[in-house]
Amino acid sequence: MKNKKGGKLKTVIAVIAVAAAVCALFTVAVNAVMTGTYEKLTEGPPEGKKYDCIIILGAKVFDDGGVSAMLADRLDVGLRLYNEGYSDRIIVSGDHGQAEYDEVNTMKKYLTDRGVPSEAVFMDHAGFSTYDSIVRAKEIFGCESVLIVTQKYHLYRALYIASSIGLDARGASASLREYAGQTMRDVREYAARVKDVGSVVFRVKPKYSGDKIPITGSGDLTNDK
Repeated sequence: MKNKKGGKLKTVIAVIAVAAAVCALFTVAVNAVMTGTYEKLTEGPPEGKKYDCIIILGAKVFDDGGVSAMLADRLDVGLRLYNEGYSDRIIVSGDHGQAEYDEVNTMKKYLTDRGVPSEAVFMDHAGFSTYDSIVRAKEIFGCESVLIVTQKYHLYRALYIASSIGLDARGASASLREYAGQTMRDVREYAARVKDVGSVVFRVKPKYSGDKIPITGSGDLTNDK
């Protein structure tokens, strides 16, 4: 009896080990292919090309209205691209799931304080994930071509999602300095790339949909204050 139980346990352990090895190999393969495929698209827009919008992906903001170093760099790069004429529309997409935490109004104020007209800045209040932000740019705002601004480690996944849903996409890296906690971000991103391959394959819907807000109109339609 003991030998039978021992044999079953060894079989279970072997199956778990094989499954873990397959998952690890799949994760490594996804990350290698994604970074290799989209590397060139992270190098910024071709000179003179116009996009329907510049998407600035959200990051941490503070109660006093300040922005984290990572988000400040994204906003500054997005502002520069806007001033250089790559698009006359900006989408700031981030977390506004609670009244007391509001990335998008903080991002819009940062840009309008620096001279961008309010009507040129659209707020995506339901950009709860990279996947949601990119899909909503197409489905809600009607974008066909996008210039995505975030740190380089994050751009690969954003560009993969955009390209997979039929957007003409290019990335502009906002990696302007070293950021505290980047090692943990890199680890999480490694897993997030695999997750979003599944999201693309199974055509997962964003957490929230909503009425269409054409990017050709006024960004003030997204104002909630």
